[in-house]
Amino acid sequence: SVVLFDEIEKAHPDIFNSLLQILEDGRLTDAQGRVVDFKNTVIIMTTNLGTRDISKGQGVGFAKSNDTESNYDRMKSKVQEELKQHFRPEFLNRVDDIVVFHQLTPKEIIKIVDLMLAQVGERLKDRDMGLEVTQEAKQLLADRGYDPVMGARPLRRTIQRELEDSLSEKILYGELRPGQIVKISIEGEGDDAKFVFVGETAPADQVPDSAAAIAEPIQN
Repeated sequence: SVVLFDEIEKAHPDIFNSLLQILEDGRLTDAQGRVVDFKNTVIIMTTNLGTRDISKGQGVGFAKSNDTESNYDRMKSKVQEELKQHFRPEFLNRVDDIVVFHQLTPKEIIKIVDLMLAQVGERLKDRDMGLEVTQEAKQLLADRGYDPVMGARPLRRTIQRELEDSLSEKILYGELRPGQIVKISIEGEGDDAKFVFVGETAPADQVPDSAAAIAEPIQN
């Protein structure tokens, strides 16, 4: 079994007392003598400790090729320092390993965009429609949806705001119809750049098997 404690730093202090017993003995016993066995369990705990201060430093955000390792070493040192300040030594000493993840690279952000866009493509597929998104549009989503502190989490909201809302509206008003492939590109530059939606009637053998450059769920 795998047990995940997300953002463990927010847990009630009593949770750490229980975890001390679990990590030390591999089991948890309550006041009535009932036992829960954790010996075949992997316990994963995540934390955001240290990330707020890290985001203030230079080079944080998309990792740069020339200083990726120095940024990582600095980040790892800061996180370990925060862990020692927040958690008791007896708790940290019972943790088998502490993994500090590297910063997301631009290529990894684009891959996440692709995964989220693929979900939109599946939703459109249910409406007998396909979806194609240009590389420039993906890059704009990545730029607007990535946050150094929150990571890739804001990407979903960005896709909903920038793409899904417009797609839903255009489908509602009949500007985009079943049997079409929706092609999304951009026009303009910088802060003035905006997404452009064009519906093109697809050959019968192409609708709606959209996979290559796709998108994420349209909210009803």
